[in-house]
Amino acid sequence: VDFRDNYDGTLTEPVVLPAAFPNLLANGASGIAVGMATNIPPHNLDELVSGCQAMIRDPGLSDEALVELIPGPDFPTGGIIVEPRESILETYRTGRGAFRLRARWNIEDLGRGTWQVVVTEIPYQVQKSKLIEKLAEVIQLKKVPLLADVRDESADDVRIVLEPRSKNVDAEQMMGMLMRVSDLEIRFSLNMNVLIDGRTPRVCSLKDVLRAFLDHRREVLQRRSQHRLDKIDHRLEVLEGFIIAFLNLDRVIDIIRYDEDPKAALMREEWDRTFKRAMTEEDYLTPPPSEGELTEVQAEAILNMRLRSLRRLEEMELRRERDELMREREGLQDLLDSESLQWTRIAQELEKVRDQFGMGTRLGARRSTFAEAGEVEVLAPEAMIEREPITVVCSKMGWIRAMKGHVALDTEFKFKDGDEGAFALHAETTDKVLVFGSNGRFYTLLGANLPGGRGMGEPVRLMVDLPNEAQILDLFVHRPSTRMIVASSDGDGFIVPGDELLAQTRSGKQVLNLRDGARALVCRTVTGDHVATVGENRKMLVFPLSELPEMGRGKGVRLQKFKDGGLSDLTTLTLAEGLSWKDPAGRTRHEPDLTEWLAQRAAAGRMAPRGFPRDNRFS
Repeated sequence: VDFRDNYDGTLTEPVVLPAAFPNLLANGASGIAVGMATNIPPHNLDELVSGCQAMIRDPGLSDEALVELIPGPDFPTGGIIVEPRESILETYRTGRGAFRLRARWNIEDLGRGTWQVVVTEIPYQVQKSKLIEKLAEVIQLKKVPLLADVRDESADDVRIVLEPRSKNVDAEQMMGMLMRVSDLEIRFSLNMNVLIDGRTPRVCSLKDVLRAFLDHRREVLQRRSQHRLDKIDHRLEVLEGFIIAFLNLDRVIDIIRYDEDPKAALMREEWDRTFKRAMTEEDYLTPPPSEGELTEVQAEAILNMRLRSLRRLEEMELRRERDELMREREGLQDLLDSESLQWTRIAQELEKVRDQFGMGTRLGARRSTFAEAGEVEVLAPEAMIEREPITVVCSKMGWIRAMKGHVALDTEFKFKDGDEGAFALHAETTDKVLVFGSNGRFYTLLGANLPGGRGMGEPVRLMVDLPNEAQILDLFVHRPSTRMIVASSDGDGFIVPGDELLAQTRSGKQVLNLRDGARALVCRTVTGDHVATVGENRKMLVFPLSELPEMGRGKGVRLQKFKDGGLSDLTTLTLAEGLSWKDPAGRTRHEPDLTEWLAQRAAAGRMAPRGFPRDNRFS
């Protein structure tokens, strides 16, 4: 191979090492550069050799046939590859994609109907300690209620023990849920971004990489053979000089002893190259040299020859060596002249690699196996929780707790000094409790995960990512069939279905988009056929519910027109039943005829009825 200067120019180093197998694929590679990256998983060496030999036999081998021989990566840590074959084929064809890799596990019978799951292989590049921490977090947060405990019993091998909640738990279902929430299953990406020509990065297919390796092996074979051929030619030239010296030994000795410049004299001499000994040319495969002068190389070799070599047996050995080198030279010349012989030799060299590191050896056996992912029914967390009644209490400062049973909502609950009650409602452990913040986002809490009723509970902000500047506007139990009206302080709002309020993450779900300076104001359950709104200017408007759009997210439409200020409150009602409220004295007031305030949406409205609450709130 070519050599180049090293980093400081004091030494030389090979530009590329002539590997005997496709090391890039066998051991894998990963790296990050400016604006690009590469990530190649390791593969089985026996399969790579099979793929290379197939491409030697058929240079136009299809990608499908190649993937039959190289079905996928082979990770040193084992595991089970559950990626569909069509996806693997497309990944190898394009040079980009990913492989789903799962941990290997089995069920260990403990007797009397009890059992435990033992994980014996974890996915490639997954730290066992991090995996144990994640599984412990899953248990603590009750993300997989079927799992009771996790233990690390590993020694030299991997042994992670998973204890189910009860012996009636379905192992497949438990493991299927764990695969979703932990690194027991990962996606190992493939990005075959390589320097095929040593300079330009390019995303290559599996076939391109193997073709580049085979071309490299052929170039190495040609350069190695030519190098050996040059060495043989040099040695044959030296051997011819030695044989001439033996045939004319007395004259050679005479020149060396008496001539002032023996090297020049040896080169000037016209040597008699005929045999004067008992051996004839029939004794040798190569004909004897003809008459002529010695070359500089031959003269130098004769002058450097040792006296101990001046024996008759040495001449016979030199002639035999010359014959062997001539035979080797003929074979090398044939190899360099024939492309088919070169590919045959490369295939033979690859076969030797297979013999040493093939599938039948301990080192070369495939570790990762293939399987179908299968469909595991993942139950919702609330479906695996024992259904019990609770009373959810939340303070004005956002401290929440769940008390066992349905406690009377007018009970005086204890709160921290300077805090007071804000919300109290009856629910069940399987319910989802929704929190509506003044930032327009809805947050989801599972009833079973709420802190117990002993003490003051915990801040909601520790459970969800509710900003410090945002206030809790409403807290209620999620009911999928209900519809809610959400509105901002600017007077914009819309109807949102109950299913659109659920958030899947701690960060919540943005439902009401807000203008600069605006905040979410109200969230009300839709009942009846009309909407009543009241502004900070005490003007009230009643309009049909049908004029409001229903959508999952947005800013909404104008509910009421305000010259000054903004929206104070809204409610929904049945027009035929009128509107009721409580006056400052606590008496219930009723307005049966709302014709005076009835208009289209976005109208300015009229002053609220006599006796309407001073805080401009309907309830």
